[in-house]
Amino acid sequence: MEIVACNLCGSREHTFVYEMPDRFYFPDEVFRVVECNGCGLGFVNPRPTFQEIGKYYPPEYFKTHTAQSSGNCFTRRYMQEARYLDAVPNRTPPRTLLDIGCAGGDFPRFMAARGWQVEGVEVSSAAQQITDFPVYTQEFDKIPVTQPSYDAVTAWAVLEHVHDPMAYFRKASQVLKKDGLFVFLVPNFQSVASRRLFCEDIPRHLYFYTGATVRQYLEQTGFALEVEDNNRNVYKVAPANWLQFMLQTKVVGRKFEWKDVPVSSKQYREVHQLRRGMRAALKYAAYSPLSVIDRMLWPFIEWAQIQRGSYGNTTYVARKR
Repeated sequence: MEIVACNLCGSREHTFVYEMPDRFYFPDEVFRVVECNGCGLGFVNPRPTFQEIGKYYPPEYFKTHTAQSSGNCFTRRYMQEARYLDAVPNRTPPRTLLDIGCAGGDFPRFMAARGWQVEGVEVSSAAQQITDFPVYTQEFDKIPVTQPSYDAVTAWAVLEHVHDPMAYFRKASQVLKKDGLFVFLVPNFQSVASRRLFCEDIPRHLYFYTGATVRQYLEQTGFALEVEDNNRNVYKVAPANWLQFMLQTKVVGRKFEWKDVPVSSKQYREVHQLRRGMRAALKYAAYSPLSVIDRMLWPFIEWAQIQRGSYGNTTYVARKR
C-alpha cells in the first residue's frame, strides 16, 4: 500500500469522504476515499501499489466482464459510443482509433466493421487474448508511439482504474492528430451514487472526477472540451440505497456509512441458499423492505439525476488543440 499526493494539483491536503471494503473479492480489506482540498479530485488513499493492484483483478473479473459484453444490449452500447466519434475529421480514410482498456476487443471490432483502422491497449494478462488487430500490452503512457498517429482515442471506464491519470491525458495528447478526439467516460464524483452510495468498485476504481477536475486535466494537456454528457447512454449506475440514504441523512440526521448498506438480493439468496423466485423475493422484502421500494423508484431517480447533471458517470469529448 502507498500514500499518494493528488495526481492533478500535487497537494497532500485532503478530506476524508468515506471508507468501504472490496465487496467482490477481498471483503476484509477496507479502503478510504478522500477529496483533494486543492482541486476536488477524489481518490483512494492509501491505495494498492502498481505492483500490488493485479491481485484485485482475478480471472473471475474478466470472465464476468467478457460474459457481459455480448448480446443486443451491448450492440446498442457500442452504437452509442460510436456516435461520440461522429465529429472525428474524416481526412484520409480509414480513420484510426486507439481504444484504451479494450478488454476482449469488442468495441474496436465494432468500429473496424464500420471502416475504421483500430488498435487497442490492454495490460491485463487475464484478459482475453486478441489476434485480429494490434494490441499494446503495456500501460498506455508507455506504448511505443510518440507521434500524432490517431484520429480518436477512447477510454470507456478506464481512467478511474489507472495509477497516473495525468500521464494518460498527456499521452493521449501526444498520440492524437491535430483536431483528433479524446473520448472517455469516468465516474461523476459530484453524484450521490459515487460520493455517498458506495457504488464505486473499490479498489479497482482509484480516481473519481468532477467536471471541474476533468477540465483542469484537459487544459493542462492541450485539449479543448466539446461535450460533457451526464447520462446512462453507455453505462448505467443504479442509485442503489438512495432511499435509505435520504431517510437516514435527512430524517434521522445520521451519516450513511458502509455498515448501513443492506446486502443485495443476489447476496441474500447466496447466503441463504435460495433460488431466484417468489419465495426468495418475499424473504428479501421482509429482510429489507426499503430496498424493494428503492428498486422500484430507480427509473424516476435516474431521470431526475440526469436532468440535474448528477448521474453517476459522465462521458467527455475533448478535441486536440
